[in-house]
Amino acid sequence: MLHHVELWVPDLDRATESWGWLLGNLGWTPYQNWPDGRSWRLGETYVVVERSPAMRDGDAGYDRMRPGLNHLAFRAPDRTTVDALAQAAPEHGWTLLFPARHPHAGGPDHYAAYLENEDGFEAELVARG
Repeated sequence: MLHHVELWVPDLDRATESWGWLLGNLGWTPYQNWPDGRSWRLGETYVVVERSPAMRDGDAGYDRMRPGLNHLAFRAPDRTTVDALAQAAPEHGWTLLFPARHPHAGGPDHYAAYLENEDGFEAELVARG
């Protein structure tokens, strides 16, 4: 089982808004809170967003299309939840990717929403069943 994922972000307030909204709507609860970061937990797994003091400034920034993490995929309880979150996402800093192929951008048997936040992180919301 995955223990945790830590995302270093350029703007903690913006990341807290977008990730907090998304994770909260998927059943994750606030877990940790410190000056440079926040985390949300579901079961024994947690997700961290952090504006780490160790992060290098001046880099080109996060790019999911470069080597490294492309996206995180989360299970949603059902198709109704996927649709509701995709519709509300823009109000919380997320953009729906592949809108012309939504909700089957991953193929005809895969019901999901692909979202990208203002910092370029992608989250895939996959309907169970």
